[in-house]
Amino acid sequence: MSASAFLEGLSLGASLIIAIGAQNAFVLRQGLLRRHVLITALICILCDVALISLGVAGLGVLIESTPALLTIMTWGGAAFLFFYGLRSFQNALKHQSLQAEPASDDQVASVRGTVLAVLAFSLLNPHVYIDTVILLGGLGARHPAAERLSFVLGAWSASTLWFFGLAYGARFLTPLFQKPLTWRILDVLIGCVMWMIAIRLIWPKFQ
Repeated sequence: MSASAFLEGLSLGASLIIAIGAQNAFVLRQGLLRRHVLITALICILCDVALISLGVAGLGVLIESTPALLTIMTWGGAAFLFFYGLRSFQNALKHQSLQAEPASDDQVASVRGTVLAVLAFSLLNPHVYIDTVILLGGLGARHPAAERLSFVLGAWSASTLWFFGLAYGARFLTPLFQKPLTWRILDVLIGCVMWMIAIRLIWPKFQ
């Protein structure tokens, strides 16, 4: 095991994962609502693990050489982010506050719905593939074969620490989100983040 390769994977993984984005905004909201927190965090981590591993194995080269695939992912991801952002703006118009327990079963999203939403946020954004498969995977693949596992383990560790920390750490903000105004502000910010990312995805297509 190479300590330097592990630390490089850890630091690079953290620098790419810890950023304001659609996936992180969704994980934060799930953590605040205490809604399927473990499943949400685990799926995000497993997606990162799979994509980083595939990148080190050479998938990044295939994606870079297939422009049509990137185009499909770009438009599909932008459409998903636009509609989720619209839903966030609609939520901001509602009177809601954080409760210790859900008021009814109807207010709790199903496990299936949560899984589908997390997979969409994790896999429909082309920037995810650029960060994990192409950048992290490409850098990991440049290491000697004996050091690649250490690099990958470091990147996996960054993802694990971040998503579990974000999902479970959100509950410490519970007192703040017992106020309806705080929820409205968060939903507006999430909607803005979703739409900004969607615009950034498709803007180069119009230039």
